[in-house]
This record gives sequence, C-alpha cells and structure tokens, in this order.
Amino acid sequence: MSFPPEAKMKATLKAWKGFLKRNHGVVWQGDFFDHRLRDEDSFHEKFQYIRMNPVRKGLCHEPGEWPHVVAYDRFTGEELGFGRG
Repeated sequence: MSFPPEAKMKATLKAWKGFLKRNHGVVWQGDFFDHRLRDEDSFHEKFQYIRMNPVRKGLCHEPGEWPHVVAYDRFTGEELGFGRG
C-alpha cells in the first residue's frame, strides 16, 4: 500500500482491515508491523523479504511460483513482473 507522507498509517490500515473483515469475512493476524518506506533501497529490501514469505512457509519453491503477487513500482506505477499470470 502507498500512503501520502501525512497519512496516519495505523488508522488507515485499521479502517481497511475492518472493512475487509465486515464485508468479506477476512480474518487477520492479531499483530502486524508497519513500516513506512522512505527510499528505493528500503522498498526493494522489504519487497524481496515479502516475496520470500511463501517460500519460507513451504508453499512454493521459488517466489515466482506464488500466484498471489500484485505489485507496482512505487515510482513509475508500472506492474512488476513477479508471480504467475
């Protein structure tokens, strides 16, 4: 997700997660760690960490095998070529 610098990230995520729970039955993990990405290096580091989550959990062998990746370059808005499809 992307937020303007003045946005209150915790309040925005709480509202979004509440909406998805009420309207779509999504059950969320109790705690989460939010981190505002302030530069391109930080973005790529966190992006690669997240891409490896299904591999670490044994859900796939390579990050590119995981079909549920929707990501956009935060600077250009272009879709990144990760995952299937």
